[in-house]
Formats: sequence, C-alpha cells, structure tokens
Amino acid sequence: MEKTNIIELRKVSKYYYMGDNVVKAVDGIDIKIEKGDFVAIMGPSGSGKSTGMNLTGSLDLATHGEIFLDGQDIEHLEESELAQIRGKKIGFIFQQFNLIHNLTAKENVMLPMLFQGMSREQREERAESLLHLVDLTDRMDHYPNQLSGGQQQRVAIARSLSNDPEVILADEPTGNLDSKTEIKIMDFLTKLNSEGKTIIIVTHAPEIAERYAKTIYWLKDGKIEKVTKKSGRSWKIIKKS
Repeated sequence: MEKTNIIELRKVSKYYYMGDNVVKAVDGIDIKIEKGDFVAIMGPSGSGKSTGMNLTGSLDLATHGEIFLDGQDIEHLEESELAQIRGKKIGFIFQQFNLIHNLTAKENVMLPMLFQGMSREQREERAESLLHLVDLTDRMDHYPNQLSGGQQQRVAIARSLSNDPEVILADEPTGNLDSKTEIKIMDFLTKLNSEGKTIIIVTHAPEIAERYAKTIYWLKDGKIEKVTKKSGRSWKIIKKS
C-alpha cells in the first residue's frame, strides 16, 4: 500500500536579494514527507537546512517551486487560512524553545489552542494532561526562567502537541541540552512516532539523525546532496545529486 505524502516540496528555491547579489539559501530541492515517517533534514551550518525547515513547515513561501501541505498548494492560500491549517497540522519545537517568559508553563501550552477556538476549560484540561505526559505536573505553574533547559524543552514539546497535530517539526531539538536530557527528548519523539505522529527534525549532528530517523535528507550549499533510508540496521542511498 502506497503511503500518502503529508508534506511535499517540488523544485523549491528560496532566494534572498541583497543589492545586485542573490543568495540562494535553497536551490531547487525536492522533499517528500510520508505520513508516519521520522525524517531528518541534515547539514552543516550554511547548508540551507533552517530555510528548508521553514519551507517544509509552511512558515515561509518559496521564491520558485511548489509546496503542498496535506495535498493543498500553500502558495494559493491566504495567510490567515494558511496559519489556521498549519496550526492544526504541524506542531513546532524551536531550538531556543520560544516560550513566552511572562506566561507559566501551563499558559504557554494553552496558547496555541486559543487560536483554534477552544474554550478555556478545554485548554486548561488539555494543557495539564500534556504537561503530565512530559513529566512536568509539578512545574506547570512555574515560569520559563524557573525551569531548567531540559524542562523548558519539554514544555515546548507539550505546546507542540496542544492541537494534536499530525506532524511535529523540531529545529535542533537537542542543541542546548546535556547528553542525558538529549536521550530523553529523542526517545520521547520516537515514542510519538511509534504512535503515528510524523516527526521531522532539523539537525547538524549525524549521530542524532542516523540513530533516530528513518529517512535523511542531506543538504549542502542549498541543494540536496543525497537521500538515505534506513533498511534494517543499515542505510541505503535512494537518491544522489
């Protein structure tokens, strides 16, 4: 049975114009994210992976090419409509956590639900349930500056799950964490994947990508250098530039 693509980028480029110079952040990339996959977008600094993440997550529009989110071409959607669909389909975990500092952990997790029209009672009940899921029941009334880096990351994960999205997109999810917390976070993302969530991580660390992902897109100089898929305990190249 053929799997369905939840996200697809077709010949996508993102250019930035600086005077007479053109910076080709990504240049004609093809990415297909199948429902239920665990995908890593991998590359060194300057490879275009952050721009690739923004395009894959429908946070940015392409200069050239087409981006489809669950079969819809996002280029033809109004920003308000795109934000609504993106809010339901994709949960984001940012490298710097991006928690709002004057809101408690619980209030941070509740916030995305507000834009989906949920009642306060529903938002509170779901936020408490999600914070319990990430083992932060005793920290839900704490503010971000009262939490460790690992705890803030777990709040960010709980927030990403607030609207029960199909896709979790994580930018360097372990970049600011110690090795013990790194394993906890990645094991939790693996658990979500086993429960049917599509996971996309952006990372510069091959050991993270190869340990946890099932598909890896290797970026270099704004282009996809190769695509590899896990086959048993080994990796096979399915596409090479």
